[in-house]
Amino acid sequence: MSADHGTAALAAREVVRWFGAPTGARRVLDAVDLDVRAGELVTIGGPSGSGKSALLAILCGFDRPDSGTVLLLGEPLTKPPRWERCAILPQSIGLLDELTLAENVALPIRLTGQRTVLAGRVAPLLAELAVDHLADRFPHEVSFGQRQRAALARALVAGPRVLVADEPTAHLDADAVTTVLRLVRGCADGGAAVLVATHDPRVHAVADRTLRLDGGRLAAA
Repeated sequence: MSADHGTAALAAREVVRWFGAPTGARRVLDAVDLDVRAGELVTIGGPSGSGKSALLAILCGFDRPDSGTVLLLGEPLTKPPRWERCAILPQSIGLLDELTLAENVALPIRLTGQRTVLAGRVAPLLAELAVDHLADRFPHEVSFGQRQRAALARALVAGPRVLVADEPTAHLDADAVTTVLRLVRGCADGGAAVLVATHDPRVHAVADRTLRLDGGRLAAA
């Protein structure tokens, strides 16, 4: 796969990850190379269990490769970055149970210290994703799909330079999928580097490039 290393906002270099005990270890990621440029939407497909979520966790600093390097905005990634640099929508959603949906969405901005723009960012995103009427509810009080939409709002609220999303449409109806596709595509069109792991052909259809992870190897689909 060709790559412009000079302009990649998110990059993996020879990333290897083993899972399992030493006597039965399996190489989930086998010398993975990846570049995602600013303004580009890249999707990754592949069978369940192929390592897509494992790769995304490494690319966001939530896990470390056994060997290889991850570069975020040209610098080696050694720990989870701030949300305005790289935001993630994990498959597990990851909302904090003790915070309302609105408080969860606002959290990245609070962490960056940009409190003055809270009202201007949180409410419109919740409204666009049709969960504004649930803003004061806690995660356990809403459906999984509604939590997923709130988690996407949280990922977008700080205007990240890199967005990584794991199966962002898996639990949504057709109308919600259309909105998610517009927001994810718009994030890339606005200059962010966007990487999405998905089984959904509708997501692949709006991507600039589609890759496939299988047998630990990443290649053009």
